[in-house]
Amino acid sequence: MKRKISCGIDVGTNAVRVVVLGYEKNSDTPILLGRGFVPSNGMRLGYIVNTNLIKESIRLAIDQAQSTSGIQIKKAYLTIGGIGLGSSLGTGGAIISRADNEATILDLQNSLSEAEENLNLTNKKIVQTIPLQYKLDGKEIHGRPEGMRGVKLETKALFITVTKQHIEDLVTAVTECGIEVKNVIASPIAESMILLSEKQKMAGCALLNIGYEATTLAIFEEGLLVSLQTFHIGGMDITKDIALGFKISLDDAENIKNGAIIGDYPKKRLDEIIDARLGDIFELVENHLKKIKRSGLLPAGIIISGGGSKINTVENVAKQYLRLPVSFGYQNDVINSKFKIKDNFWYTALGSALMKNVNSAEKDLSGSLNENIKDVKGFFKGILSQLLP
Repeated sequence: MKRKISCGIDVGTNAVRVVVLGYEKNSDTPILLGRGFVPSNGMRLGYIVNTNLIKESIRLAIDQAQSTSGIQIKKAYLTIGGIGLGSSLGTGGAIISRADNEATILDLQNSLSEAEENLNLTNKKIVQTIPLQYKLDGKEIHGRPEGMRGVKLETKALFITVTKQHIEDLVTAVTECGIEVKNVIASPIAESMILLSEKQKMAGCALLNIGYEATTLAIFEEGLLVSLQTFHIGGMDITKDIALGFKISLDDAENIKNGAIIGDYPKKRLDEIIDARLGDIFELVENHLKKIKRSGLLPAGIIISGGGSKINTVENVAKQYLRLPVSFGYQNDVINSKFKIKDNFWYTALGSALMKNVNSAEKDLSGSLNENIKDVKGFFKGILSQLLP
């Protein structure tokens, strides 16, 4: 039986991960067919600093995924993260174009275009656009605005952005490995496909990925991403602090951080070193929550993922700073697998491959949004067309 195939590629500072999912006929439940993992070379803070080295890492990871799945990979969804990933809120308006004052998809697109033009996006590319609020003649409306009558349509939207150089270099590196990039997905969006339920997203929650060199905070409310912020601090900073504090190697410090017992190091001193740096991270998180008026106001709490989620004291420190329920991200039951997924480092690549389901669902929607749903929903803003001259 012929399978439909979807592939996700996650090029991180620490590793390149590739997953291959298969869909049986008449089934929407994907099966994990294969995967590839290679330590990434030529990356720093999510940026490519050596193109040849990272291309070799990508090729090796793809070869592994092809070998374990028995499938030749031709197309893939690509995740993007790193310190250059962020978001901006924008508002724009448009006068209803039809003579009978009925709002159309064109009016919505015009209002989104003005919102984008009002932003200062020097050296940035927009990855995704997510409409958050509509107003018609100054009154907030719920649901889709097309078909309603009025004079002026206003839209508030979240624009997910990334450094222009970063995304161009990353797409070029993957393309030169013989892979057609179907679309570029912000890492927190991809990870949320695996770790967050619709109930959590609707109630209000924060997904915090404490990564190798950066920490990413994504806030969801009413089922939508409403804020995305990346901080230049990660698990490697904790490892360095431990190495300096105990005058040991980085490898030993990493093992101690993750709970391995190496040597006789005072636990109290170790906790002080780790908690001090974790405190720096959660102070940044709390300051951002205050800035967007969500401090202590996320009923579904904060869900922690990434390598930093494995630190023993991270839950207590998070509760101390954030005054929110704290939990850890675990894979939900969206994938059948012949492989055991032992750690959460795979969730971003898995989530990006699941975007095939999102794309298919959008195409099945009925109504006037059928042909333009990508532009409206913002899940797949045409980032590849932005890279063309």
